[in-house]
Amino acid sequence: MNARVFGNGDGETVVLAHGYGGTRFIWDDVVPALAARFRVVVFDWSFSGAADRGERYCCSYYGLADELVALMNELGVRRAAFVGHSMAGMIGCIASVARPDLFSHLVLVGASPRYINEDGYEGGFERADVDTMLAAVDADFAAWAPRFAELVVGPEHPDAVARFAKQLGSMRPDAALRVLRTVLTCDVRGVLPDVAARCTIVHCAHDVVAPVAVARYMQRAMAGCGDGAGADTVVIESSGHFPQLTAPKEFVRVLEAILLD
Repeated sequence: MNARVFGNGDGETVVLAHGYGGTRFIWDDVVPALAARFRVVVFDWSFSGAADRGERYCCSYYGLADELVALMNELGVRRAAFVGHSMAGMIGCIASVARPDLFSHLVLVGASPRYINEDGYEGGFERADVDTMLAAVDADFAAWAPRFAELVVGPEHPDAVARFAKQLGSMRPDAALRVLRTVLTCDVRGVLPDVAARCTIVHCAHDVVAPVAVARYMQRAMAGCGDGAGADTVVIESSGHFPQLTAPKEFVRVLEAILLD
């Protein structure tokens, strides 16, 4: 999983987990500042374009949670702060229920347990939108990837769009389709009430992938986490789904405030 460890060996361990289409390099703009205060771990999921797993990759949230637990065991990490971006946030929730000893704090960045709208639930996408997107990936992944990157990062951030598009485009097309289908059709809302670790939900104010309504839903569903204190929510006044790319200084400031509290 290409794990790399940076920073202060005496500080709290912070595990940074990328989401769909990303690699460990998605964190490049924030690792140096975080490493001045913490021991920082980055890695690649098996589906990532930076991972060298041949035909072997996982696209199940529960299987990926097992990958995370195995990685943390191998590195000897315990009671870590886990920063999970997008789909990785929910993977961290699942892993924390299975192995609460590994996690002291979950920071869920742009995470969502369900992307498809339902009566009484705003996930951000209609089912028809999801079907259209999956068909486009299946038809021509190479043409779809840069368009998707611009949509989710935001056209006002061309350099960040290009960086994410490069990472996304390095995925195997079959993995890109299977993992995206898993993400967009998932429904792991049922795991939220079981999360016991302290939790902070971080969303951008204008995110086409995970609207703020999702953060509010998660906060209500996780009322019992953190020894009954419930989840905190922080909204970053930024656009797009990738604050680590589009607002790295603000993102570091928010993370430091959360982790040093």
